[in-house]
Amino acid sequence: MNRREAREQAFFLIFEKTFKDEPLEEILEDAMLARDLEIDTFARKVFHGVEANQQQIDAAIEENVIGWKKNRLSRVAVSVLRIALFEMLFEEEIPVGVSINEAVDLAKTYGTGDDASFINGVLGAVAKKLEKGHA
Repeated sequence: MNRREAREQAFFLIFEKTFKDEPLEEILEDAMLARDLEIDTFARKVFHGVEANQQQIDAAIEENVIGWKKNRLSRVAVSVLRIALFEMLFEEEIPVGVSINEAVDLAKTYGTGDDASFINGVLGAVAKKLEKGHA
């Protein structure tokens, strides 16, 4: 499985978590049983990483969605932003531009018409702060 497919698996898990207040392992087990698949190692890492760092990730979302509150965003947009921000903030070996491009692609596939450009703008703002060392 390539990274893009693993991100897509992570997206499904993180999206599902927005509906369920269950332990991560239960969501993983349910996903594997329902879809008869094996969850990729990178997808697991992202899923667990987003959960472990959700407070910091969500704070970054709040800081960069000018004129919006996180609770007004779609679950798709929040899930995609969480994945990209986890990568941007905690996965040094993944270039920021790759995280942004992958997030935009996920938004184009699973979001509404405006999600991709919105996500690109939010992540672009975070990237500029990272360049300056302020994220």
